[in-house]
Amino acid sequence: MSRTVTIGHDRSRESNAATEWAAREALRRAVPLRLLQVWSVDDPRTRLVDPATARGWGERALATAERRLRRRHPGLNVETAWVSGDPVEVLCAAADEADLLVLGSRGLGGVAGFLAGSVSLAVLARTQRPVVLVRPSSPSELEKDRSGGQIVLGLDVLAPSDELLAFGFAAADRYECDLRVVHSWALPAVHGPDMGGALPILMTEVAEDARRSLDETLAAWTQKFPGVPVVRDCRQGRPAEHLTELSHDARLVVVGRKVRHGRFGTHIGAVTHAVLHHSTAPVAVVPHD
Repeated sequence: MSRTVTIGHDRSRESNAATEWAAREALRRAVPLRLLQVWSVDDPRTRLVDPATARGWGERALATAERRLRRRHPGLNVETAWVSGDPVEVLCAAADEADLLVLGSRGLGGVAGFLAGSVSLAVLARTQRPVVLVRPSSPSELEKDRSGGQIVLGLDVLAPSDELLAFGFAAADRYECDLRVVHSWALPAVHGPDMGGALPILMTEVAEDARRSLDETLAAWTQKFPGVPVVRDCRQGRPAEHLTELSHDARLVVVGRKVRHGRFGTHIGAVTHAVLHHSTAPVAVVPHD
């Protein structure tokens, strides 16, 4: 694996926003930024274009993007690659070779959030490396870079992931900002007489157990990253709604994806899928066992 941040670049507005985010991330990680443009061999719109002509177009577009990035970020090491093939396969292979893969995601117009395309969802479902989706941003939003925000991480304390926690803590350490770890809990299904009187007691007990489990899960990580301020956010309700709400002021939302090997389905998970479609901040999806 080469130490790079790789961006799937296609000259669209979404791709330009993602490229700018990826450039800043590469600088923070002190690694090269790799601009990757994929020419789809199966797209009906491209079948009539000669491959040599397509390569010429692609390489000129990459050169233009590279010059723009070098002017904007003088210390950035930029690499470029033009590849002909299946976009999902090429991007998955690129993800396997990189520290991080970044993709642009179409915005929902006046509605805040993402519209993750079929290629992005397929890559997320197949790769075992972290992927960040970035929605389109205005120039003013890019300049602000959400500098006052936190890294927001969604965590299930019943099945905590070391890969997810390592990514979130390392990101907060690079950004020199708070890490807000969000665990959402729900009451178990209960039946019986006088449940109205017992319900407040049950809610208190479940909330205390959740907070205790969150503290225990984070103990080793706070020792490993003593310079990262951690906000423990344990609340009742739906995790996707909580993470979406917090995304408005976040620098980055970090969610997990349990690796599944079945043939059918997107293999992304309901919470992650919902966050991808409704977050206003970039979303990092971290695969884990």
